[in-house]
Amino acid sequence: MGEYEMDRITAAERWRAVGAATGPADRAAAEVGVRLAYRLAGLAEPERVLWADSPLAAVTLVRGLADRGRSVRDEVRTRPWAEERRRLHDVLGPAGWADHWQATGARLWDLTRNLADRIRAGVTEAAEADAAEVRLLLLDAVLGQHDAAWLAAFDGHGVRLAGLATVAEHAGWWWPYENAVVICERPLELHRDEAGRLDRGDGPALAYRDGFALHAWRGMTVSAEFLAGLTGLTPERIRDEENAELRRVMLEYYGYDRYLAASGARHEHSDETGVLWRIELADDEDVVMVEVVNSTPEPDGTHRTYWLRVPPRTRTAREGVAWTFGLRPEAYEPLVQT
Repeated sequence: MGEYEMDRITAAERWRAVGAATGPADRAAAEVGVRLAYRLAGLAEPERVLWADSPLAAVTLVRGLADRGRSVRDEVRTRPWAEERRRLHDVLGPAGWADHWQATGARLWDLTRNLADRIRAGVTEAAEADAAEVRLLLLDAVLGQHDAAWLAAFDGHGVRLAGLATVAEHAGWWWPYENAVVICERPLELHRDEAGRLDRGDGPALAYRDGFALHAWRGMTVSAEFLAGLTGLTPERIRDEENAELRRVMLEYYGYDRYLAASGARHEHSDETGVLWRIELADDEDVVMVEVVNSTPEPDGTHRTYWLRVPPRTRTAREGVAWTFGLRPEAYEPLVQT
């Protein structure tokens, strides 16, 4: 492996660490980066730099700044970003740029994009009635450490991005305006599974110092109340859950074998589509479920098991799976079985 290739791998890993960094920001260093970014964009330095404890707090602070002036995100981030990308593309050529991206930014893209999308969704949800305004303000944000994928690709090349890189190395998201900048702290906690998905069963998967947090189980968004209830799960509670995704989380936490044993489930039928289980209840209709293994692997290489609640009259696994698609058994011929 050549020195150039080693440099690219080193850059990708360094920026991976930046994207996953937690703990207090280096405020002085981040502010130096902000002012450098303004100067490189040909702008006067902002009059004020304000700090917030989370992206949610930052949006709230921005909304209250009547004299912040217009957003200068285009000048500070979008234009230099595009120019540096075009310059590097011209230097490396189309094939060279594609290879360079695969060796650098592509290694981080899914992780940082997913995390940024989840934060946006969490901030918007917390805003409730003001969600429309908050969505617009989120468009003004520079993603700081969560721009790590692009910064990995430009590492050592994008001179005009030096200010952006400095902020990213030392702080979280930030909002650049003519007269003021709002910067938010990095998260205090970040918990992910081996595939890089947000994941924690006993608390927030992502948490900021002011209490803003995201809860997730193996990448799936859940509420804090839902997670708290996992420790007291019963087979009845699992059966009563109508949301199939949440029921899957419950089953993973509770344990499939344990659930079947505790429920008195009877193995009734199996075929290439799945396994049909029946739970007979003395004072109610039977609970019938099809156990289906997703043929598409997860990012970590595992295959998810799903439980599909089907009508009590169901007699075969194929009939149950077909019913979930609104089809008769003989009409169900999946191209890709899930």
